[in-house]
Amino acid sequence: MQTLPHPTAARPAVSYRQMLERVRYEGVYPTRERAEEVVRTVLGALGRQVTGEERVALAASLPRQAALMLTSQPPENERLTGWAFVKDIATRSGASLATTRWDVGSVLTTVAHLAGPDLTDRLLRRLPQGYALLFGRAQLAQTA
Repeated sequence: MQTLPHPTAARPAVSYRQMLERVRYEGVYPTRERAEEVVRTVLGALGRQVTGEERVALAASLPRQAALMLTSQPPENERLTGWAFVKDIATRSGASLATTRWDVGSVLTTVAHLAGPDLTDRLLRRLPQGYALLFGRAQLAQTA
């Protein structure tokens, strides 16, 4: 069972409002409300994919409200590739694939910034193929 870090644990220096403003800037959203809607959708979906210690560490790196969004959904047994992740969000939200890909990138590049390079690397090692670009990283091909 995954839980949030203890309430007295150190929280990130970035507030939820600052996180929303960064997503708003990255995604060029007209309002903070639109940015929050996108954050809620993407973090809920990410929470269905991230498990174990990485889930707990990622929640600890986010502002409390964002951490609750991430952990509001239990992890699913089916692990989605990055492309399937985008398609799943598009299907659930009714948005186009292009808009959903933009939204996912806007949120996950901000998440990567907040999580830092070490945790982002751990997440990318645990997630199936195709998430690196969504987190704003180069997708490196594996050699045989």
